[in-house]
Amino acid sequence: MTGILCLHKPQQMTSFAGCALCRRLTGEKKAGHAGTLDPMATGVLPVFLGRATRLIAWLPEEDKTYLASLRFGAVSDTLDVWGTVRPTGAPLPDRQQVLRALPAFRGGIMQVPPMMSALHHEGRRLYDLAREGVQVERQPRPVTVFELELTAFDPAAGTASLRCRCSKGTYIRTLCDDLGRALGCGAVMTALQRIRAAGVELDRCLTPDALRALAEEGRLAQAVLPADALLTPYPAVTVSPAQAVRFANGGPLLRDRLPVPVAGRTWVYAPDGAFLGLGTTDETQLLPQVVL
Repeated sequence: MTGILCLHKPQQMTSFAGCALCRRLTGEKKAGHAGTLDPMATGVLPVFLGRATRLIAWLPEEDKTYLASLRFGAVSDTLDVWGTVRPTGAPLPDRQQVLRALPAFRGGIMQVPPMMSALHHEGRRLYDLAREGVQVERQPRPVTVFELELTAFDPAAGTASLRCRCSKGTYIRTLCDDLGRALGCGAVMTALQRIRAAGVELDRCLTPDALRALAEEGRLAQAVLPADALLTPYPAVTVSPAQAVRFANGGPLLRDRLPVPVAGRTWVYAPDGAFLGLGTTDETQLLPQVVL
């Protein structure tokens, strides 16, 4: 079952556990996800199965869209309500103050990655160090926030909701914390949902229960997207049956014997439409780079 399952990851499930679930249900030995989601976050998690895992590195650098909820008037060691939360006692902002603060967080900005992240420090994940009470210095990194909108605001409760479309590597909990600091009152993230990633919208994703039900009915294959469904749109070539066999076995193809001219990275397909993999050219050949 080589392909992609689009999982609607629930809260408390790790991205690794989401892959493990897809492995069990499909019987595939290999599964890998496109973009880690924290256990507290929900939403889009594309899971690549079987030989399709070889293609994860070739996904386009798509932006991602999140819905986040936050509460003003508090700070947290994890920047969210799953950590140790401490009230600041500062006055809560009104709607206009929040709206005036948002433009500073749009466009290209610098962010310090949170300790509760999957980044490595000396061979260890930051979140593992954070759980041991260890703090390490992190350098600010450039990210891009394409859209940032206030979608809900409750002045009495001091809560708000944001919709954010951003580049890869943007941390929404850091964005909430930075917004709270800019307003002088602090803020902690209370919920996070990824509604778009790798070109996949949330409404295309299936919950674990829905996947289990399909598996019990013997219809899980219907939910598996083709391996090339989310890939960068490189030029493509459909080769002859003999060329398909040679390419699938790792053999190069002579460019002057292909049905159309090719140059650079090229997706390769068999005559029946089966996706064979990615090739790249030299002066005379189309060389296999990723073969499914």
